[in-house]
Amino acid sequence: MTDHDIYLFKEGNHFRLYDTLGSHVDTRNGVTGAWFRVWAPNAERVSVVGDFNGWKLNAHPMQLRPDGSGVWELFVPGIKEGMIYKYHIDSRYLGYQVNKGDPFAVHWECPPKTGSVVWSLDYKWNDAGWMTHRHKANALDAPMSIYEVHIGSWRRVPEESNRSLTYRELAPQLAAYAREMGYTHVEFLPVMEHPFYGSWGYQTTGYFAPSSRYGTPQDFMFLVDVLHQNGIGVILDWVPSHFPGDEHGLAYFDGTHLFEHADPREGYHPDWKSYIFNYGRNEVRAFLISSAMYWLEKYHIDGIRVDAVASMLYRNYSRKEGEWIPNVFGGKENLEAIAFLKRFNEAVYGAFPDVQTFAEESTDWPMVSRPVYVGGLGFGMKWSMGWMHDTLDYFTNDPVFRKYHHNQLTFSIWYAFSENFVLSISHDEVVHGKGALAGKMPGDEWQKYANLRSLLGYMYGHPGKKLLFMGCEFGQWREWNHEESLEWNVLDYPFHRGMQRWVRDLNMLLRSEPALYEVDFSIEGFSWVDYRDWENSIIVFLRKNKSAGRRVLVACNLTPIVRYGYRVGVPVSGYWREALNSDSDAYGGANVGNSGGLDTEPVPSHGHMQSLSLTLPPLGVVFLVAP
Repeated sequence: MTDHDIYLFKEGNHFRLYDTLGSHVDTRNGVTGAWFRVWAPNAERVSVVGDFNGWKLNAHPMQLRPDGSGVWELFVPGIKEGMIYKYHIDSRYLGYQVNKGDPFAVHWECPPKTGSVVWSLDYKWNDAGWMTHRHKANALDAPMSIYEVHIGSWRRVPEESNRSLTYRELAPQLAAYAREMGYTHVEFLPVMEHPFYGSWGYQTTGYFAPSSRYGTPQDFMFLVDVLHQNGIGVILDWVPSHFPGDEHGLAYFDGTHLFEHADPREGYHPDWKSYIFNYGRNEVRAFLISSAMYWLEKYHIDGIRVDAVASMLYRNYSRKEGEWIPNVFGGKENLEAIAFLKRFNEAVYGAFPDVQTFAEESTDWPMVSRPVYVGGLGFGMKWSMGWMHDTLDYFTNDPVFRKYHHNQLTFSIWYAFSENFVLSISHDEVVHGKGALAGKMPGDEWQKYANLRSLLGYMYGHPGKKLLFMGCEFGQWREWNHEESLEWNVLDYPFHRGMQRWVRDLNMLLRSEPALYEVDFSIEGFSWVDYRDWENSIIVFLRKNKSAGRRVLVACNLTPIVRYGYRVGVPVSGYWREALNSDSDAYGGANVGNSGGLDTEPVPSHGHMQSLSLTLPPLGVVFLVAP
């Protein structure tokens, strides 16, 4: 570790700390062993303990560097890959002693064990083709349909005690499925090591290691590699907003609040019973940004989705009066977290301009997905939580009452282009008693699945990139349970097969029609045809590509009444092909539609001299492509 490394670390600008801190197998003076380095500035003594020294507390005492960095280091001969270790820390305060896992460990024992594992990251990648051209797949004007996946429950092996698939078992199955379904990206719920499986990875302890529940680091690299070879990008959920208090983890690391704030009004999250990072501390910022850079560099990850951004931006997030401390100006904004997020995005895009960062931000904080140099937070895209809540709320209404909620469909366009939005129907919408997506829909079984097809049709027509949680694509009936596999057996039934085919065809249309993806983030790619027909719960709009040479008409009839001869004005005369109809019998519908397409008529309507006389299917969405 050089003086320059220390300087950057103390300054908060060393974003590849994984190359120096942690354990690294090396040869010193002809002797093979490993360097161990850990940041513990308030420790009186630190030693390396592990299976190689019988976990004896004083067998391998570390040396504190004399440069004021707080870094302890030691070269231990004879260390080999696979050996297990921790750091025994004697704090200079209160006689605190503890065995801590390595914050920079690249591999951990499989939970509930908590040891760090000496490991190399050697791997022969076979995704050069993807890496060369991935900038095209990640571009803002590219089609993006994201399949959100929880690795432990996507598919299980019932013959073997219902165990989860390993990374290597998952790789060919998930890659083939995502490719067949037309998804462009897979987004994994946090793969980083976490002690409690039921946290789904959102209570992270190992910020540099994929969970060993499913295999080794190389096994996870293999999963990413196979997805890339099949043309599928990989996005990871990442949690810099909080961390758990498990004794072997980051909390109270050296007998002080090293990574977290000392005052619980700043450093403890009341919702998740977890600790909040001290973003104002240079070394903590370097640690976190190094974690993000690590996944992008070592694992070829294509995107980072930052969880719970709103909880970082506001000091009073989920707190009552008196439970939080204002910033230096007396406001509720967390200035240190804001600076951290901006620096994170600058660092990521500076080093990897062909990836994307995504913010899960649930408030109206301005310019989340605008560059830092114009005052934004610097994210590439933001989840549209407002769209999701309004849309799900609308579709849960019985169709007879929907006319009173018409604005929940139309309001989103007022703000649709204020950010680079991802329309997300994520895992959060199908857990904790919320029920499965299909179960939210009103009516009998036929109507439930017609409604669900309409919801997803409206979503794919609406401006913005798309994200759908696993199981929703085939209308799983049971609420998601992380201890069980998805309900793949329901694909034996027509409604579920039809739903799956509908999502696949939506993905294929999205990828083939530039009008549906090239101008997702500007009003130039969208125009209303009719948003006023609240009485009949019908909306009609046009999507356009960059040159406006391609147009797709999207018509949504959200009542169970067939609308015959429904006149819709269009800007182009000729034959409009019915590219998709959610009511097709191929999807489980009644097969009401427009017989594959129809010609315009010289009848003025909606400000156009030409119009179509459409048949709008019940609880249906139709996509018509201009000549």
